[in-house]
Amino acid sequence: MNVYEAILIRRTIRRYQQKPIDEKISDKLINAARVAPSAANLQPCEYIIVNDKSIVDQIFPCLKWAGYIAPAGNPPEGERPMAYIVVLLNRTWRKEGGEVDAAAAIENILLTALEEDIASCWIGSVDRDKLRQILTVPDYCAIDSVVALGYPNKQSVVEDSDNSIKYWKDDTGLFHVPKRKLETILHKNKY
Repeated sequence: MNVYEAILIRRTIRRYQQKPIDEKISDKLINAARVAPSAANLQPCEYIIVNDKSIVDQIFPCLKWAGYIAPAGNPPEGERPMAYIVVLLNRTWRKEGGEVDAAAAIENILLTALEEDIASCWIGSVDRDKLRQILTVPDYCAIDSVVALGYPNKQSVVEDSDNSIKYWKDDTGLFHVPKRKLETILHKNKY
């Protein structure tokens, strides 16, 4: 699979096999994040890999899943993530901003995970205070996002649509994710 193919097939997955992720793969995901573009090359992003089951279990309630279809989009017991990557912005390196740096790094994580057959879910709706306490995140770091990881137990498909942005789950449990059509969003030379 080439990069463009990976981009087209990568989907958010919220159901995972209960199979651990090798530490070498987790390290590879962070290495991919590390080399992402960074504004002024300030590199404010830092990462916490969480793969200890007792801590993974503590993080789950700090996250909100699939808001359009909650609680049906929440991973049930036995299909929850096997690991998380918590993305931090170190404010000693960059006083404010850095969210675009985190976004670029996270996209590298998602695509590298896909290459390793690992499913992911990028989560921005996070109880940051509780998460900070669980992971003892220092005050000089802001919690940007959490990436849930695991080997996929479900699939998700793209639906071309200009009528809705709300994803849904069908009777078989398959997620359908509407994306605006290319001809709707593409403008050449002028709007």
